[in-house]
Amino acid sequence: MMTEISLNILDVAENSTRAQASLVEISVEIDTKANRLYVMIKDDGCGMDEEQLARVEDPFFTTRKTRKVGLGIPFFKLAALSTGGDFSITSKAGVGTEVRAVFVLNHIDRMPLGDINSTVYTLIRCHAETDFRYLYRYDDREFVLDTREMKEILGGIPLDTPEVSQYMKEYLDENKLEVDGGAIL
Repeated sequence: MMTEISLNILDVAENSTRAQASLVEISVEIDTKANRLYVMIKDDGCGMDEEQLARVEDPFFTTRKTRKVGLGIPFFKLAALSTGGDFSITSKAGVGTEVRAVFVLNHIDRMPLGDINSTVYTLIRCHAETDFRYLYRYDDREFVLDTREMKEILGGIPLDTPEVSQYMKEYLDENKLEVDGGAIL
């Protein structure tokens, strides 16, 4: 099993990029009153047919040719369910896929969120051809980073340009701190 929720998010989002998604949406929402942590990863990639979707939670099923097991989705589901949370995956061939996980926030078996900023930053840096929309919400405060907006503002300057990349990392760090006050999740 992965040691942080952010690594599960990375794994699912990497699947999205392999599925040729042009847009990957990631949301992480913490609701302390409801005692829940909600994660959603949605893409507009190639999606899965009904047979693939029926088998995606089987650890011995993968569409990848480099290995014979696919543990990412089964481990993500186990992580959410072991806290008393929930997990769902929906997909349609030619349309895309959506993965949702709900964790009981204060459950002893909930793994930490981990370094979500580095996860999002890494995805953006490594997949310049893919747009990302990232929402981070903590109770009633939130921020959004949308690479489509950034690209429009930058007028063709690549996101992996060192100065832009550094700004993006600082933007993620400063906004997360402003939204959650440095909460350890």
